Amino acid sequence: MKTLEQVIEMHESKTLDGRDLSRLAMFVPEESLHLIGVSLKEEYKGTHKHIAFTKENVLKQLEEDVSFAFEKALNQRGLSAGLMFDVVMMWNWILEDGLENWNTNEYAQYGLPLFKATAIKYGFDNPIGEDTGSESKFAC
Repeated sequence: MKTLEQVIEMHESKTLDGRDLSRLAMFVPEESLHLIGVSLKEEYKGTHKHIAFTKENVLKQLEEDVSFAFEKALNQRGLSAGLMFDVVMMWNWILEDGLENWNTNEYAQYGLPLFKATAIKYGFDNPIGEDTGSESKFAC
């Protein structure tokens, strides 16, 4: 797994709305938030409590994000599913457990193949079962 220092140094936001950064920011001490391009509103300065950057904590966040990503993909919410694809890619890049080099050209059916591969890899809930996620029944 990458260190927090490596992530801060190498990370580039891939989402239109910064949802990857907002998740990553939970792990970054307040005094380092500016290094990932995040700033707090004046009224929140001095209140940011970061989460320890451990594999266990990253996996806990990834599990929540994969669950949310499946929900958006299965409800054919294209923009939200696409943004969550980038969030899940970020966590896989950080974890370096074999999914970090996922071919982004394999974005089928709202990202379901990536969400399934991630769920299987880490033992998360997989609501599409034996399906690959690229079946036409998942298309709009």
